Amino acid sequence: MLPETVLRTDDVAPDIRFDVWRDAMAATMSPMDVSSQHSSDFWGETRLLALEDVLLWPVAMQASRYRRTPKLIRQGDPELYHITLVLPGSGRLRVDHSDRRHLSLVNDLYILNSSYPCDVEVEENELAVGIGVEIPRSHFPLATERAIGRVLGQRIPGQEGFGAVLAHFLSHLVARNSAHQPSDVPRLKQILLDLVTGLVARELDAETALGKETRQRNKFLLIRSYINRHYHDPGLTPRTVAAAHFISPRQLHRLFEAEGITAAAYIRGRRLAEARRRLADPAQYATSIQSIARRCGYTSAAHFSRSFSAAYGMAPREYRELEHRQQLDTDLRTLIRPPATGRDPIPAIPA
Repeated sequence: MLPETVLRTDDVAPDIRFDVWRDAMAATMSPMDVSSQHSSDFWGETRLLALEDVLLWPVAMQASRYRRTPKLIRQGDPELYHITLVLPGSGRLRVDHSDRRHLSLVNDLYILNSSYPCDVEVEENELAVGIGVEIPRSHFPLATERAIGRVLGQRIPGQEGFGAVLAHFLSHLVARNSAHQPSDVPRLKQILLDLVTGLVARELDAETALGKETRQRNKFLLIRSYINRHYHDPGLTPRTVAAAHFISPRQLHRLFEAEGITAAAYIRGRRLAEARRRLADPAQYATSIQSIARRCGYTSAAHFSRSFSAAYGMAPREYRELEHRQQLDTDLRTLIRPPATGRDPIPAIPA
């Protein structure tokens, strides 16, 4: 698990909640003029995850306004790029930065530079739910910085192309923090930097300016995202994946070989992982195993059963029954000893 720091305003006295939140935002991003109609009893939650000097912070908070003014910039500048991914459950965010004004909606991204004034406001009576990222500008060469400058304050869709890949990576990282070890930090940080560089290059149609290794890593991440979206298609094979990305099967093989896996193995693992998730889902207990296999890209129930048994050491039906019994046991224990109740804001920040 990656180290993380948690801040919940409910953990401090109501009369100082907003001050605590404002100070935390200044330490995380940069000094801001923060205001809110809810300042008398402000609510917000965030977690801070560090990838060395790159910070990620999933957040949910009440409507508020964040302004970085010329005066605050003169007083001190951490020289950071700030990226926001707007998540489901969030209201619209008004963004004014670098002579660009727009409304950021759910699944949008935008980039800010701490060296320039900005004004970001969550619409009145709405929650802001998202993931913030702070990246030192020193991580990018001058040419990349100039490119980023051309997309500052711009609304970037997070449901297609590199925007979707970056959004998926950020969401997965904060949701699956426990799956990573501190030794993974340098690799995760490099992937994040490559994705940001690739996103900017795609927005400017300047991908050829990237280094060869960065282009290859970005191509791999795009292809992996494509497989994750199309695993249910029984016609998905390494050859069709290669064709969809206008490369040869040999080039596809080399991309996956650099990651220590084959394209065929990745497709197979993605299908099996989804089938396993569906089999363990109580809401799908009445769905036939054959239907689940078909929805995960298998045309033969027998082939699915053999593949699942080889991967997980038991037949799909046996695995489903085992998970079902364990869920019933858990539900029974919950009825006997109900959990302590407390404030449960909706929506919660990604965990």
